[in-house]
Amino acid sequence: MRVLGVDCGTEYTGFGVVELGPNDSLVCLTCGAIKLSPREPMARRLAIIFDRLGVIIHEHRPDNVAIEDVFYAVNVKSALKLGQVRGVAMLAASSAGLDVAEYSPLSIKSAVVGYGRAEKPQVQHMVTRLLNLDQVPEPADAADALAIAICHLHTSATLLRQRAVGG
Repeated sequence: MRVLGVDCGTEYTGFGVVELGPNDSLVCLTCGAIKLSPREPMARRLAIIFDRLGVIIHEHRPDNVAIEDVFYAVNVKSALKLGQVRGVAMLAASSAGLDVAEYSPLSIKSAVVGYGRAEKPQVQHMVTRLLNLDQVPEPADAADALAIAICHLHTSATLLRQRAVGG
């Protein structure tokens, strides 16, 4: 299974494609961030996110897309902008015929670190270890996107095991 994780943001939207390899090993195929200029109109930034995610989906052919669920935002305006970015990420996925899974920050941290209140450096460290990377993915948004993809892979594997036992 191959998953595109997306860490939605209005300045940087992180992305990471992770594949479940042989012996349940996790393999990072690509990661990075879509840098957006705050000087650009919001509509233009959303178009850039849609286009770039479309290219990543086309190049890496994920089976699913996973994004972080809405969480507390500093203010209403920030929450609305974040919601627009999330909507565009969902649209890019659904336009390619892919399902979208949403995970809370608590679920993501629990799946990657084992502790839902983990700090960002702990998540980055575990992502680096789980994917056997030489260095911490930069920017932090890329590491977050990889964590979201890992969360989906772990959750999917658990659900498959439960179905096998119960089925």
